[in-house]
Parts: sequence; C-alpha cells; structure tokens
Amino acid sequence: MTIKKLIDSKGRFAPGVLSQPVEEINYMDYDLRTVMDKPRTRFARRWRFNQFQFVSATGPGWVFGMALVDLKLVGSGFFYLYDFASGQMLEQSFMSPLAMGTRIEPSPERGQASFRKGKVSMRILPFAGGRAISVSAPGGIRVELALKEDNDPLRLVCPAGYNGWVFTRKSAGLPVEGEIRWGDQIWRCDEGTRGAIDWSCGFMRRETAWNWASLAGQLPGGRSLGLNLAAGVNETGMTENALWLDGQCQTLAAARFSFDRYSAGSDWHVTTADGRVDLRFVPATARKEKLNAGILASNFRQYVGTFNGTVTDEGGNKIEVEGLQGFMEDHFARW
Repeated sequence: MTIKKLIDSKGRFAPGVLSQPVEEINYMDYDLRTVMDKPRTRFARRWRFNQFQFVSATGPGWVFGMALVDLKLVGSGFFYLYDFASGQMLEQSFMSPLAMGTRIEPSPERGQASFRKGKVSMRILPFAGGRAISVSAPGGIRVELALKEDNDPLRLVCPAGYNGWVFTRKSAGLPVEGEIRWGDQIWRCDEGTRGAIDWSCGFMRRETAWNWASLAGQLPGGRSLGLNLAAGVNETGMTENALWLDGQCQTLAAARFSFDRYSAGSDWHVTTADGRVDLRFVPATARKEKLNAGILASNFRQYVGTFNGTVTDEGGNKIEVEGLQGFMEDHFARW
C-alpha cells in the first residue's frame, strides 16, 4: 500500500509518522494561508515551498557528504570529503540564482534530484531499495556511490509554525558501494561502509534553527547501526529521531544537544529523553557557511567527527558505540 498524495482533496495534511510510502508531495494543493487566514495565491505556494536532500557515506577512515537545495530564490549544491588519517578536507560549493539548474522532483520514493552549473553535475537517482549518487566536476572529480537496502525509512509530516508543514524521509546505516575520485586520489567503499539519506521539503517556518546528528557505521560484531537525531524542527508532538539496527527503524524520544556554539572544535553531548541515547562527539573538522542577503540568511556549521557512548535498542539492550564517525550540525536559516 502507498499514499498517493500527501495533501487531501480539502487541502489538508494528516500529521504523524507514516507507515506507508508517499508517492507525491502535491504541495500546490495545500490550503496555504496568511497568519490572518487569507488564502495564499498559487504563486506564493510555489515560491514558499522549499526542498533539500542530503546524503552521506562513512567509509574506512573517511566521510563524504553531499547536499542539493532548492529555495526557489536560490539553488545550491555542495559536496565534500574528509580523510581522518591525513586531516585533508576537500570540498566544492555552488550557488545558482532562481535555482537555475536545480531540480528536485516532489516524490520521496521515485523522484530524481540534480544540480548543474557549468561543468559541474550532481545527481541523486532512486532505484528499488536505494539511491545512486553521482558527481562530475573539473579537476578529475568523479563520485559514484550506491546506497542500498533502504527498506525501512522514517517518514514524518508535522506542522511548522502557524500554517506550514514539513515532510521528511530519513534512513541511516545503509550499506554503500562505489568510490570517490578527486584528482589522483581514490577512496573506495568496503564491506563496512555505511550511509544515510535525508529527503525533506515543506512550507517551513520563515526562520528556522536546529541541531542535528547523523551516524552510520558498522559495529564490531558486524551489525549495521544508523542514527538520526534533531532538535528545533519537526517536534510538534512527534520527532524525527530514530535508530536503525540492521536496517530496522526504531523511533526515539526528544533529543537534547549540549555544546558551546562559540567555541569551535569543542565536544558535543547528545541524549534522548527516553534514556536510549547517550553519546559524546569530538569534531575533527567543519564545513561552515554564512550568508546574510536580507530575505535569505544562513549560519551553517556541519561538523565531522567521532562518536563514543551508548545507544539502547527497543528490547533494553545497551550497545557500545566506540569510535564511529558521523556528523553534527548547528544551523540557522531564514528562507
């Protein structure tokens, strides 16, 4: 069974965690209104709808991240690779006015996403049970990755602000195959490489701020572990917090992030209200970006580093997390 359209015939959505996949995010059918209850025009509905996707892979001693963003007034794409052994951070970032060259189809399961600018091409293409990631850019940059066994994602739709909503589809701990070439250097996936997918869209709050944690790795016994935690967004009586063990999704309670925003490189501590997550994070590097263009603004810090601590499964079994690598994020956005 699938949900054909997210928005019903009366222009409404049903908030909550969704057990079935959604074929189409028919956002133009939503009854979007002003805070004084005046119906918004079709133009406003089109231009206030935001979409973004982030995919990552954690390989033997390296981490790769890539994002595609469509904010209508601007489109952007970035990708980077951090090598823990050498401390080398390689990154590329691009912006395009009016989101020219940016395409994100509003279909969480089968929609394609791409960003093109000049000789740079970035794509996320769905296939049965996964996503294919490709990047081609000058300087001998070629990325070909396949995130597989994406069979139990967390799907959530919840209110945002007074009259908006956010839909997200997330997976973590997915097996990854492929390689990354950057000039004359090559990083290859192995049997322990794991990845994550974040597919999000909606009529988001005009000003939004959040913290986010993502972990995808393999435990010493061979089990796959994935984790997604967030605070500050998607929390209207429900959360996007989840743990994946061997591909099976388990929901978690609200998350709390403790860190010093103004002390770059300081450690983080993240826990959940149900006591099932207690992790320390030591950052190794960060990708930072500040934009203040009046209408649009972003203060973005995405850290790459190492997690240590414990997570607990639904059966009460405590799992030691030692030296697994992943991401932490601190982000303010005005869109």
